Amino acid sequence: MGDPEQKDWEISNDQAVGPQIHRIIRERIVCTDLLPGVRLSEAELAKHFNVSRQPVREAFIKLADEGLLEVRPQRGTYVRKISVASVLDARFVREAIEADIARFVAKEPDDAFLDRLEQLIIDQRKAMQGDARSFLALDHDFHRCLAEAAGKTYAWKVVEDVRAQLDRVRYLSYFQFSMHDIIEQHVRIVSAIKSRDCEAASAAMREHLREILHTLPDIARSRTELFDDASSALSP
Repeated sequence: MGDPEQKDWEISNDQAVGPQIHRIIRERIVCTDLLPGVRLSEAELAKHFNVSRQPVREAFIKLADEGLLEVRPQRGTYVRKISVASVLDARFVREAIEADIARFVAKEPDDAFLDRLEQLIIDQRKAMQGDARSFLALDHDFHRCLAEAAGKTYAWKVVEDVRAQLDRVRYLSYFQFSMHDIIEQHVRIVSAIKSRDCEAASAAMREHLREILHTLPDIARSRTELFDDASSALSP
């Protein structure tokens, strides 16, 4: 199995154990620390975290639901390859939800909200070179900030539930493409919101979330071993 003996594979006694284990394993898969085909042991992870097997099992079930793990009866639990179909489905859902969120928040944006968005962009510029995890966390915070400002917590939960495979591709894209374009797309979204131009904000968000349609083929071509259907990403 993958090596869980890492310092940052730690959990807090102040929070529910299962969600923490889920988050840790999810991040390891997204950031390619755990590659497709790696076997994960429920017993070994429970021993490492000093917990019963139940929260580990619960984390495995959720990760399997997200398409990150495959549970093979009598054989074990393995990290799955990236599904191009799932990536494209997640992108479609995100565009449908987040374009409307951008339109909604552009109606009456307040100063504190705009200041928060602009600070996130500043922080993204600092993380643009050499810190993929921080950059992606800030990108996630940017989109979550919009959803929270719109009061669309359930809609954001839908996004969260489908984005696992998409996040894996986004992590790989950091090392193959300049993040400058992503930041500038964020700038255009914020500019439209500041101008209270609802249609421009929605259009800017759609353009932003369609970026992966242009980058996915190159990523799949360069890392075919990570994809279970790479050829579909390369089709015209």
